[in-house]
Amino acid sequence: MRVAGFSEPGGPDVLRILDVPTPGAGPGEVRVRVRAAGVQPFDLAVREGWTPPYMETPPPFPRVPGNEWAGVVDQVGDGVTEFADGDEVMGNSVLGSYAEFVVVPVANVVRKPAGMPWEVAGAFPAAVMTPHIALDDLRVGEGDTLLIHAAAGGVGAVAVQMAVNAGATVIGTASEENHEYLRSLGAIPVTYGEGLADRVRAAAPDGVDAALDGAGGHALEVSLELVKDRDRILTLVEHGRAEELGIRTTTFSKRSMARVADSASLFEDGRLSLNIRDAYSWTRAADAHQRVATGHGRGKVVLVMD
Repeated sequence: MRVAGFSEPGGPDVLRILDVPTPGAGPGEVRVRVRAAGVQPFDLAVREGWTPPYMETPPPFPRVPGNEWAGVVDQVGDGVTEFADGDEVMGNSVLGSYAEFVVVPVANVVRKPAGMPWEVAGAFPAAVMTPHIALDDLRVGEGDTLLIHAAAGGVGAVAVQMAVNAGATVIGTASEENHEYLRSLGAIPVTYGEGLADRVRAAAPDGVDAALDGAGGHALEVSLELVKDRDRILTLVEHGRAEELGIRTTTFSKRSMARVADSASLFEDGRLSLNIRDAYSWTRAADAHQRVATGHGRGKVVLVMD
């Protein structure tokens, strides 16, 4: 099969279309022909050489980024009764979703709602699971003031909706063109750039209790300045600095497809939305990474397997 992977860490240009052996479904597993795969800041860190902390050793080369996808089941392993060939599904993998096929345990798969477009489904699992876990780890609840950087992005916008539903006041950083969008989701928008800390203070005169960083850099520095308890700061992008700064990253062990299934029900009921900012052919994975690296834009970036 073909994959979009890399043989050495580096910038977006290291991503290539490569040929690798096609995997088969083992006992308790399904193989899925991928139709779409989400692109996240997580993937950019992997491409640059970062190894997720829950992996005991760095994965071998070539490495294939991507840990969320949607597609059609085309092979089921022994003992699998929950799914059959032809079922439309979505799910998570540790890495490897920029590929024609993924093989995963059946526990990593949920059914795709019939009315959900492939582009949305490919970017949905992490878009809902990441903020669900992050807000849980940050203990966000009624009466909290939460600062979300890159709030108009795919994960950020879902986090806004979840936090507002939990009773929190949400301040979201974004470019001015996305302010009305954030207001529609229930957030108080503020603009990136010089003076950000002062603008957040003006929007939250009683202080900021927690921060979810989807931008890194200056935005993370502002979070460190405004949030007293570093245990209530979580970054989605500055993985390499998290330990030294004493802040959080998302907890892989808390992943559960039940979170995705519940969120899919909310999507079907019209209570949760996910905007797709850009959809690229998977042969243009490098362009998709460059787009995500800008840190700006409304919604998720997705690769379409054409």
